[in-house]
Amino acid sequence: MSTSAHQIEGAVDQRGPSVWDAFTALPGNVKDGTTAAVACDHVRRYREDVALVRDLGVGAYRFSVSWPRVLPDGAGRVNARGLDFYDRLVDELCAAGVRPVPTLFHWDTPLALEKDGGWLARATAERFAAYAAVVAARIGDRVPTWITLNEPAEHTLLGHALGQHAPGKRLLFDALPVAHHLLLGHGLAVAALRAAGARDIGVANSHGPTWPASDAPQDREAADLYDVLLNRLFSDPLLTGRYPELITELLCADVPDLAGDLAVIAAPLDWYGVNFYQPTKVGAPRPGATEFSGLTLPPELPFSPRPITGYPVTDFGWPVVPDALTELLLTLRERYGDALPPLIITENGCSYDGLDDQARIAYLDGHVRALHRALESGVDVRGYFVWSLLDNFEWAEGYGQRFGLVHVDATLKRTPKASYHWLRTQLTSSPSGV
Repeated sequence: MSTSAHQIEGAVDQRGPSVWDAFTALPGNVKDGTTAAVACDHVRRYREDVALVRDLGVGAYRFSVSWPRVLPDGAGRVNARGLDFYDRLVDELCAAGVRPVPTLFHWDTPLALEKDGGWLARATAERFAAYAAVVAARIGDRVPTWITLNEPAEHTLLGHALGQHAPGKRLLFDALPVAHHLLLGHGLAVAALRAAGARDIGVANSHGPTWPASDAPQDREAADLYDVLLNRLFSDPLLTGRYPELITELLCADVPDLAGDLAVIAAPLDWYGVNFYQPTKVGAPRPGATEFSGLTLPPELPFSPRPITGYPVTDFGWPVVPDALTELLLTLRERYGDALPPLIITENGCSYDGLDDQARIAYLDGHVRALHRALESGVDVRGYFVWSLLDNFEWAEGYGQRFGLVHVDATLKRTPKASYHWLRTQLTSSPSGV
C-alpha cells in the first residue's frame, strides 16, 4: 500500500513551503482550484490511517517524507516537529506489524531551494543527500527499506519540460539537466543511506510499453524517442552507468564530469521499483496541441501520443491493459539482463469514483494476474504496492480523481471501499506480505 506526503499530510503550518504550495496558489494550475493545505489531514490522523493499513493485512506501507517538513529551507535548520512526526509514524507502523518503506522525494522540493535554482542547480543534489542523512539518522534504526526518488521522469517532464506540474517550468529539452541532477541526487543519497547503515535501497521509476502508431518509419522514430524519455532516460544510467546516446549528446555541454557523475548515479541497488499504469501509443508529431491523459502537449514536441482503443478506461481516461504489465516486465529483463536487480512494483492503481468500485477490483485482479504471468516467465519480482490507500490530492487534477481504496469525503471521514474489502479477503486467504 502506498501514499505520498504532499497528497495526504496537510498541516502546512507545521512545515516549510514547497514548489507545490506555490504552484497550486496560482489560479488555473489545478483543475478544481484546490490545494493540499488540508488534503487528508494525515499528520493529525495518522493513527487512524495506520489502523486501516494494519486491518487491510498488508505487510508493508510505502509513504514519503516531506523534505520541507524536515528541512523547511531545504538545508540547514532541522524542524524537530517534522522529524518527530515521522518518528511517531514509523513507531506506529512497527507496532502494527507493518514494514515502513519511506520515499525521500515525491516531488515536493522545498520552495527555498527552488528559488536558488531547484533541480536545475547541481547543489540541490548535494542538499538532497544531506537531507537523506538527516532522515536516516532519526528513523533508520527501524526502517529496513528505502526509496530515494519517486518518478523522476514525471517531475522532469511534467514539472520542468511542459510546465503542467510544479514548479511549472516550460523548458522542453532544456529540462534535461533536471533529470541529471535528480539522478545525481539519488546516487549521493544512496551513499548517505549506506553510510547510515541502510542495506535495502531502491528507486521508483515510472515505466510503460510504448507502441508505435503504425509501421511507418516516422511513427516508429517518434515512438523510439518517447520510449527513451519515459523508459530509458533514468533506468539506463541507473542500471548500466550510461545514458542513451541521444541524451548523452544533449547533456555533454552541461555536465563537466559526466563519467564521474555516472559512476555515482550507478551505485548498486538492492532492487528496482516500477510504477506502472498504462501503455502509450505514439506517432509522428501532428499540427497543434495534443490532449493526452489530462495534459495538453505543445505542438513543438517531436512525437504525438495517440488514443489506445478497444480497452476499458479508468475515470482518468487511461486504458486498462493488464497484459502491458507483463510485456513491460519481460522487456526490462530482456533489455538489462544481469544488470537488472530484483523488481518491486512500487505503484499500480486506477481512478474510479464510488464506494462500490467493482472496476477497481477488476483492474487490480487483472494486474496481479499479469504480474503472476511475468513471474512464471522467470522475472524476479519481490513485491507489489497498490496506489493508493486514500483518495487524496491528485496533483494538477485536485480532488477530482480518486485512486484510493478508502474513500475520504469533505469531512475527512474514511470509508473503506469494496476494493479494500476485496483486497483484505485476498490477503487473508493468500498473504503476500506487500
